[in-house]
Amino acid sequence: MLDAMSEKNLTELPPAIPAATLILYDETAPGPALHLMIERSAAMAFMPGALVFPGGRIDPGDHAIAASPQAINAPDDPADAAARVAAIRETLEEVGLAIAIRPAPDAATIIAWRAALKTRGEFSPLLGTGYVLDLGELLPFAHWLPKLPAPRRFETRFYLARRESEDLAVHDEDEAARHVWLSAAQALEDGAQGRHTLMFPTMANLARLAEHPQFTQVQAHLAVTPVQLISPALHEENGGRVLRIPENLGYPVTSIVMQSR
Repeated sequence: MLDAMSEKNLTELPPAIPAATLILYDETAPGPALHLMIERSAAMAFMPGALVFPGGRIDPGDHAIAASPQAINAPDDPADAAARVAAIRETLEEVGLAIAIRPAPDAATIIAWRAALKTRGEFSPLLGTGYVLDLGELLPFAHWLPKLPAPRRFETRFYLARRESEDLAVHDEDEAARHVWLSAAQALEDGAQGRHTLMFPTMANLARLAEHPQFTQVQAHLAVTPVQLISPALHEENGGRVLRIPENLGYPVTSIVMQSR
């Protein structure tokens, strides 16, 4: 895809699509936390087969919920608030886990909501007057906006949250081939061994998560590492192309070779 685009396209990037992703910390067992990831369906237009965290586009309805009484403990930034709503909604729709929804919906309600989201796509009527989203339960982790010569690019906000129940995740088979709970280190190892396909943002975020395998550790890390906009960009180095991010943003991995000489 990169080779198919000329250098002049770097200054003619398409508008970024706002998106949000939720990274869950499951600490029910000893050892490093496990994170829920899904393998994108081979039929998906964007990055089929890639292993990603639950998430998707931010819809107009997410902005409406974020500005309404249906959301509590919302941040002052409207874009941040809407992204948190989207992260909650997409996680519910893609894997059937209700995060930061108060009171917690029961299993039958979750099934009904997922079906309604798939057919109508509107979250607010499902919440009605009996449920609210506690946006303060989501911890901002990262904000990525690639500067890449691609036909489609996303401005993605990543959030962290604790897994709230032992409810089983059930992936949406239209969008995902499967789902897995993995430690960050295991996901990276699987990617290195070719068992999973990892995009650079996913790989970089996993490397960062691996350094903070417990939720209290990542909270402490973020307390001294403010979220900043990260814009990966291509650089010509030694006759090849390297995708790189700045080295002072809390990431142990800051580059990947895209094309060697």
